[in-house]
Amino acid sequence: MENKDFTTTILVVQTPKEAYSAINNVRGWWSGEIEGDTRALDTEFTYQVPGVHWSKQKITTLIPEEKIVWHVLDAILNFVENKNEWKGTDIIFDIAKKGDKTEVRFTHKGLVPAYQCYNNCSSAWSILINKNLRNLITTGQDQPSPW
Repeated sequence: MENKDFTTTILVVQTPKEAYSAINNVRGWWSGEIEGDTRALDTEFTYQVPGVHWSKQKITTLIPEEKIVWHVLDAILNFVENKNEWKGTDIIFDIAKKGDKTEVRFTHKGLVPAYQCYNNCSSAWSILINKNLRNLITTGQDQPSPW
């Protein structure tokens, strides 16, 4: 089985600055309970869907209009055998100008097909990035939970 990290890409007409701002507005697109600062380097925040998923991220990279990286310090996924599959992985947003558009490339480094949660997690990320985050970037309005 291929050991490729999950990646998806969106293209929007908004600026890299608008995309960067929207990504950092985590509560505006990642549905669930979020506690902590999601906009400052070296801060930590938790994400939770009670009974399903809990994770703690540390913001390790913030390069305005270019790149954001969250390192998953801890995670509990209640729907798979190895509940810590996300622990030690990185959630990466690369932002780049592509002609008159902005590309946001999302990679969950360490979320690979060999993981039991890959199908469910990659499906959820696809919805959150390709629908919720895209809509937040393009409209500026917080997005409702897709679940």
